[in-house]
Amino acid sequence: MSKDLTGDKVRVDRWLWAARFFKTRSLAAEAVDGGKVQVNGTRVKRSKLVEVGDVLRIRKPPYEYTIDVRGLSEHRGPAKTAQTLYEERPASIHARGLLRERLRYQPTTTYEGKGRPTKKQRREIRRLKRRS
Repeated sequence: MSKDLTGDKVRVDRWLWAARFFKTRSLAAEAVDGGKVQVNGTRVKRSKLVEVGDVLRIRKPPYEYTIDVRGLSEHRGPAKTAQTLYEERPASIHARGLLRERLRYQPTTTYEGKGRPTKKQRREIRRLKRRS
């Protein structure tokens, strides 16, 4: 439990910020409003109060976290303290690990800007545009 305990419930956007899932409270609030955060399997508003024992599902593309709330805090503290506020479920850790491995071996696409198209390439572009 955190010493910053302010009653037995805390707003979900403040808790996500204090637990360091989001860098700012506004980002946490936007994520909650955008449906990226679920509490006990239900989409919630930013004013929803979370309590110890709640299960949160947080989607931060490409990863998804499923965590159990273990402590409450409205104040952002050191990372070590923030990690005591929650416990990630083993299935979530495993799924993130698999996704991380899959993404590591997936080729990244980059744009190879070769400059201005040649006359031949411009004709080809015009020909393709006329077709569609």
